[in-house]
Amino acid sequence: MCRCVVLCLVGLLIFTVDGYAQPQHGFRISFTDKGGTTQSLSNPTGFLSQRAVDRRSNQNIAIDSTDLPVSPAYMDSILSLTGGKLHMTSKWFNYTVILLNDSSKILELQGKPFINDIKYIAYYASGLHKASKTNTENTPLITAKTTGSAAYYGDAYNQTSIVNGDYLHDKGWKGQGKLIAVLDEGFNDVNTAPAFDSMMNSGRLIDQYNYVDANNNVFVNSSHGTISLSLMAGNLPGTYVGTAPLADYALYNTEIRGSEQRIEMDNIVAAAERADSVGADIITISLGYNWFELPTKNDLTYADIDGKSTIAAKAANMATTKGILFVASAGNEGGGSWNYILTPGDADSAITVGNVGLSKAPSGTSGYGPNSAGTIKPDVCLVGQPAAVMRSSTTPFPTSGTSVSTPQLAGWAACLMQASNKLTPYDIRTAIQKSAHMYTTPTAQLGYGIPNFHYALNLLNVEEPKKLPKNGDWLIVSPNPFTEQVSVSVYRERGTSLSIQLTDISGKVMYANQYQLSTGTQTIQVNLPELSRGIYILKAIADDELVTQKLIKR
Repeated sequence: MCRCVVLCLVGLLIFTVDGYAQPQHGFRISFTDKGGTTQSLSNPTGFLSQRAVDRRSNQNIAIDSTDLPVSPAYMDSILSLTGGKLHMTSKWFNYTVILLNDSSKILELQGKPFINDIKYIAYYASGLHKASKTNTENTPLITAKTTGSAAYYGDAYNQTSIVNGDYLHDKGWKGQGKLIAVLDEGFNDVNTAPAFDSMMNSGRLIDQYNYVDANNNVFVNSSHGTISLSLMAGNLPGTYVGTAPLADYALYNTEIRGSEQRIEMDNIVAAAERADSVGADIITISLGYNWFELPTKNDLTYADIDGKSTIAAKAANMATTKGILFVASAGNEGGGSWNYILTPGDADSAITVGNVGLSKAPSGTSGYGPNSAGTIKPDVCLVGQPAAVMRSSTTPFPTSGTSVSTPQLAGWAACLMQASNKLTPYDIRTAIQKSAHMYTTPTAQLGYGIPNFHYALNLLNVEEPKKLPKNGDWLIVSPNPFTEQVSVSVYRERGTSLSIQLTDISGKVMYANQYQLSTGTQTIQVNLPELSRGIYILKAIADDELVTQKLIKR
């Protein structure tokens, strides 16, 4: 098999003589197995965060061989033989993408028994991993892309009230403790814009990576992701409040500006796997594909968007099996020559979002379903014709597309998830579908229609948790005085994160840690055997609530 694959690549070698300095050719190389992997399923925290392990445990999802990293021995061999540069690896599908300046070097892999397949997937005349520049355009880049009152939500009120999302916020569910991974083109100004101060200053940007420039700077290249993020994380009460203003976030640049190539779907795979590893509960993507211009012109057909064939759709489906809700845009090809939804919005397991106006009529450009296997797509529609968004200033502005309807749903889903850590992506997706206004009469462009998140919560039938005794206190520390250990009993009405910090009387931090909490009451044991006798101050923060208590060690 390897020989046939490599010989077929010979015809592509003409691309190395193109008159450009330092071109890069992208190759997807899949492996036969994971021989020599250095990790073991008996020690999952070696390759998954504790947050990811807890998500699997809460949903009774087994950790299996697809979670193990690719073989480092195979990777070392490939990079050594070809002199290539690593772009990404996929543990779920057991492959890597490398970049070569000289495409003939791929022939060095001929006959290697651990290689299953090689595909030529990208060509960049002047290289891919170049230094990026901050986008300074002044126009939006969206083309595919106490509560309960306008006084609180500002310009976001109409798009909030039409789906009864404010009901979730009124219950105190604003995404606390849930991690949303956002895959997009770029996040200009997120680190400086007032709308994101709440997220940045409270440390709720959990992870970030730029797969385009191969670095950690995601605040470059475009404002497309900034706009998408604002619909969830924006938090300027009285001016603009997003759908999950207190959630945690991970930001990943996957879209390469200026061209459409299959390697961008591999970036989606890599970002989804990283999101899984850091413990994301939701992945949202306001990108989609149906054609590729390089390394050769290659259009998808309607048959290709069958919910399971493209590597992007496979990533969405696999993420769902890992306990992550995958939210994808339907795309803005409605009424055009393509007309249909895009991938990964075609994925069987994704909840795919179309675009409507406040009248609930579909936008003319919102992509049509179903996917080619007959699955109803889009699943639901939210407001995006237009929707209010934020960017670098304190002034909201309107823009249109499924890129703006999609992240709204991701944020509301995070609020729903706070009802119980036992809820699966299927539970959330089904409740949202059933709550929609056309559930019994779906259409090709509206899917099941516009959801009602008050109704969706009722459909989930989650029991109200029992509260702590003792006058309604949500956090109790005992014993006090203590010797070596204190017990911290915590009650929360939803899953969230708890930060505990212990300082001496001079303010020096002696202990600090963060814990993931489930719904209801739980007890955390904090061991402090090394502390000297004396007086200490404990500070505990959850859902923006602070408890300060003096402790004495004997």
